[in-house]
Amino acid sequence: MNLIKSTSTFSFFTLVSRLLGYLRDILIAIFLGTGFIADIFFVAFRIPNTFRGFFSEGTFNAAFVPSYASELVKNKSQSNKFANDIFNLLFFILLCIILLAQLFMPIFVSFLAPGFIEGTKKMDLAIYLTRITFPFLFFICLASFFSAILNSHNKFAAASAAPIILNIVLVLVLIFSKILGDNLVYYLAYGVSLAGFLQLIFLHFFVKEFYSVKFNFKIILNEKIKIFFKKLLPSIFSSGVTQINILIGTIIASFQASAVSYLYYADRIYQINLAVAGIAIGIVILPQLSKYIQLKKKDKILLIQNKALELSFFLSLPAAIALMIGSNQIISALFGYGLFDQNSVINSGNVLYFFSFGLPAFVMIKIFASFFFANQDTKTPFYISLLSVLINISISLYYFDTIGFIIIPIATTISSWFNAILLFTFLKNKNLFYFNKIFLIRFLKIIASSLLMGLFFNYLIGIFEHQLAFDSNLKSLFLIIIIFLAMCFYLIICYFLKAFKISDIQLKY
Repeated sequence: MNLIKSTSTFSFFTLVSRLLGYLRDILIAIFLGTGFIADIFFVAFRIPNTFRGFFSEGTFNAAFVPSYASELVKNKSQSNKFANDIFNLLFFILLCIILLAQLFMPIFVSFLAPGFIEGTKKMDLAIYLTRITFPFLFFICLASFFSAILNSHNKFAAASAAPIILNIVLVLVLIFSKILGDNLVYYLAYGVSLAGFLQLIFLHFFVKEFYSVKFNFKIILNEKIKIFFKKLLPSIFSSGVTQINILIGTIIASFQASAVSYLYYADRIYQINLAVAGIAIGIVILPQLSKYIQLKKKDKILLIQNKALELSFFLSLPAAIALMIGSNQIISALFGYGLFDQNSVINSGNVLYFFSFGLPAFVMIKIFASFFFANQDTKTPFYISLLSVLINISISLYYFDTIGFIIIPIATTISSWFNAILLFTFLKNKNLFYFNKIFLIRFLKIIASSLLMGLFFNYLIGIFEHQLAFDSNLKSLFLIIIIFLAMCFYLIICYFLKAFKISDIQLKY
């Protein structure tokens, strides 16, 4: 496996998906803004989308890939039987969850958006829209199962391209928004579930080469299946801890007008880099790392771990610094149109600023958790994540009445750094990871390159201050130019400092 090539493939399609997601969000910002209807839609969309994050962004992989890989080593028929038993049980469980959720949706939405309870109209619409969007969970979880099969065979393109479908569907709905009028928010909700179904069909087409679905209504619970599900539940929690923290933030933010929307727009920005630097690398390294751990090839294990961490810092540190420096300008240039006014820009920009401090931690959690998952240890990251979530809740609730919604990104950042440091400590104590000499030297060079890029980025923002102003019609274009120049500057500095070498691109793992 070529780590950089595989990561680039996954990251490319992920980036395309996120850019289309940005187009989707800017259209939502124009037509819905940060008001009453926007808050309701984001809650209705956040609930199934959060579960999507739990399953599709490496969490299902975390439990499935190591188990499936160990079966593949034995023989293909055995691995197919194992996969089929998992699929049928997963199908049945998801169907029950969907039916129960539809039945008890008022209680469900009241729990996840308690701030809506006081407004009957707001709550009724949130319940109705969530009922429409919730089937997305069923389709996307089964699609994630197919993705995990493909990833186990080191096929990353189709799995990473599938989320593009959701954004295409929603963008098409928004393009025809004038025709839809007041019904826009309903069609957006229907579009979410339709996109989930299309993703499932799309991935089934590619997975047929490696696995064929065989429906069996007889539920099989042998020892292998029991072990898998024992690993799955903690892996969902630990690998999806950032999503859980954001969901908790949404619940708390529902008590303050427009706060849900501020969090959503800021979340969309930093999630782009998290997907490229954390999720992509974590998913790509897991099959190969699991294989080498089974074969006990210590040199290969060490090489993959250090290169994965090095690559994640190479991508996340400059992004974090850029978000710290230009949070307001970035939000303004990307979303500051239509109903998304200057006050919305300032509030969303402040949220993004505090999220930016946690970006390296969000990425490290994904990478370090993958090291545990490859060793088929899902319990350790689970307990650490549980403690992290409790810290997040405690800080958010204690300070929310005093300083409002801005405590949510602060609490998420603090708890995420706690999570990342604790994961690293346990990895060291269990002798599952240690730094090689090359990493430490490269890491210092990456920090130096990132700081120099930050100075240059700040200089560019100063030069183009008027072009990036809220009322400027070309602010998006100038932001793209500034980001492109800063990125080129960063790569040049990295090249001269040897923080990154061209030969690394050809390196096999």
